[in-house]
Amino acid sequence: MSKLLSLYDAVERWVENGSSVVMSAALEALIPFAAGHEIIRQRKQDLTLIAPISDILFDQLIGAGCVAAVKAAWVGNVSAGLGHNYRRAAEHAVPRALAIEDHSNFSITLALLAGSLGAPYLPTRSLLGTDILRRNDRLMETTSPFGADRLVLVPAETPDVAILHVQRCDEDGNAHAWGNLGFSREALAASRRTILIAEEIVPRDLIASDPNRVLGPSQKVVAVVHEPGGAHPSPVQGHYNRDHTFFHEYHAATRTEEGSQAWLREWVYGVPDRQAYIDRLGDRWPVLQRKQHRFAAPVDYGY
Repeated sequence: MSKLLSLYDAVERWVENGSSVVMSAALEALIPFAAGHEIIRQRKQDLTLIAPISDILFDQLIGAGCVAAVKAAWVGNVSAGLGHNYRRAAEHAVPRALAIEDHSNFSITLALLAGSLGAPYLPTRSLLGTDILRRNDRLMETTSPFGADRLVLVPAETPDVAILHVQRCDEDGNAHAWGNLGFSREALAASRRTILIAEEIVPRDLIASDPNRVLGPSQKVVAVVHEPGGAHPSPVQGHYNRDHTFFHEYHAATRTEEGSQAWLREWVYGVPDRQAYIDRLGDRWPVLQRKQHRFAAPVDYGY
């Protein structure tokens, strides 16, 4: 059966109030902004967001009042600095109080890797001597049972839902993604269910022709959404570039709470769907499109 749904239906059905949601799994690329905006429009509440970084997506969700907790290395704008909505929530409980579980990029990835393996935790040395251990009481410093080495145990994360943007997918949830994947595979495997947002919907034979590029098992996928342009302003390799100006404009616009709400009215509440959002971008959207092809060499899977 086809798992194709509209973005509205996928979010309405599978992102419940109080859910833990992992997004931005590919770090600065393939960020599912369209899905985040739909979550805001549907006014989902009490979400726990999980990611190493989120660029400005988590900041938008926090500013809209959708978020109760964040488990992340940071929430901000790679081009400009810490997210203004995140800071207001963390320091002044505006628009609401925010619980924060500090991680490094590596430790949150380990937590999802542990979840994907069915392990209760994974050990690391990388957090030893850091203030993260003082800020996150779920991390446990201990001694290795195989020697005197000090270790930090990172407990597993098994999010309720992963929302991942990909270049192409078939209707059953078999997807190809390329470029920087971050911890996308771990996020899909660790989560109880996955929503895939795809630039292209393709036949299953095309996906099967290159099995090593498949993101993960389709059994974990509950919905496939065809949403070209759904990762703007982040880049999607092979489709469009990063909109650097948009990030800086967002940072300037959201410096105040009033500015943040005005931005949401213009770019989220004021557009009913992604096509209307792309239309609002106007002439800046064509400029971001792929300028040249850089194809990978063919791979022969025959014997």
